[in-house]
Amino acid sequence: MAELTTTKLNAESHLLLEQPLLRLPYELSRKNFKSIQRSFERERDHVLSALKATANASLSGQSAPQTLSSLDNMISRMQGLKRKMETLHQEEKVLQEHSRSRIQHLKDLYEIPSLADVKYDEWSRVRLNRLLVDYLLRSGYSESARALAREKGIEALVDLDVFVQCHRIEESLRNCDTAQGLAWCAEHKPMMKKTSNNLEFQLRLQQYIELRRDGKLLEASHHAQKYIAPHTDTHSTEILIAAALLAFPPETQAEPYRSMYSSSRWNALADLFVKTHHELFSLPAQPLLHIALSAGLSALKTPSCHSAYASSSSNASSSTTTVCPICSTELNELARGLPYAHHTKSYVENDPVVLPNGRIYGRDRLMQMSAKVGLENGQVKDPTTGEIFGSTEVRKVYIL
Repeated sequence: MAELTTTKLNAESHLLLEQPLLRLPYELSRKNFKSIQRSFERERDHVLSALKATANASLSGQSAPQTLSSLDNMISRMQGLKRKMETLHQEEKVLQEHSRSRIQHLKDLYEIPSLADVKYDEWSRVRLNRLLVDYLLRSGYSESARALAREKGIEALVDLDVFVQCHRIEESLRNCDTAQGLAWCAEHKPMMKKTSNNLEFQLRLQQYIELRRDGKLLEASHHAQKYIAPHTDTHSTEILIAAALLAFPPETQAEPYRSMYSSSRWNALADLFVKTHHELFSLPAQPLLHIALSAGLSALKTPSCHSAYASSSSNASSSTTTVCPICSTELNELARGLPYAHHTKSYVENDPVVLPNGRIYGRDRLMQMSAKVGLENGQVKDPTTGEIFGSTEVRKVYIL
């Protein structure tokens, strides 16, 4: 019974990591629906208005060719609407298929009774592949991510196109181009209104800075009046500073104008875009692989993992080696900010003794280690720090 309890699968705990799996298709479907709704309402209002105007003009004696031309224009607009809606409908079908595949993937988890079941190994392998694809996409390795998803047959369980677009716009901003970023803001403007972000303002401000850098003072002034002044209620301080920028050349050393001319602003804009993009689509800021690793690393972490004496790799005088994953070069930094594991039981070696530096070891292991390194009788060496003490300084530990 005890073995069955420890290996029983708790599906709910696994779902803590799976929110983006279902949330992103939902957000994309909602965006798709709003796009269809806006297009339909816009064309409907235009056609009804044009139809009314054409009917009134026809009753007022408009010639037949003119009336037919107006009707042709209306038919052409409706055909354009139909083509657009067909495209959006195909996108909707793809999103629904992805949602269906993802729901089935999670449903399979509830049908697995035990962690020891071979089906759980298969399900976990699929999730690991998903996490790897997510990590590759966030790191900019789009082709590798696409190849892995295709090879493992998990295209419906990962969001390739979303991250590819995000990375493309991020790179364009790092290359000092705001066009794609502003186009993205225009496309997602209804969604962005519901969140308090200043991406579009910062992009427009950067355009203004570049105009001033090129010496186009008149164009910069007109740009500010058209695109920056409307944000006075929310960015009044920044707008006042931007207005004064006209009086400072690009080589100025005065702050904050020197920072405004700095090329590092482009990297800050790219980071702001990625942050806004992920918030808009309810994506975690960190790769899912890091989140999953953090949960496991926290369970293993101890205070010694980030000690200066952690292992022989960080301390030349240490005579120990370690296979602890947290002490490894690859994962040590990732685990640095994580909490320590909560242990309800402590495990110590037989006949524990404490050294003057406060470290505790088993007496037999301590003596054997000291003998191996060739110390004189009456001396012991701390296997972690490499310090040498007299045997008389070693004190026995009593545990109550």
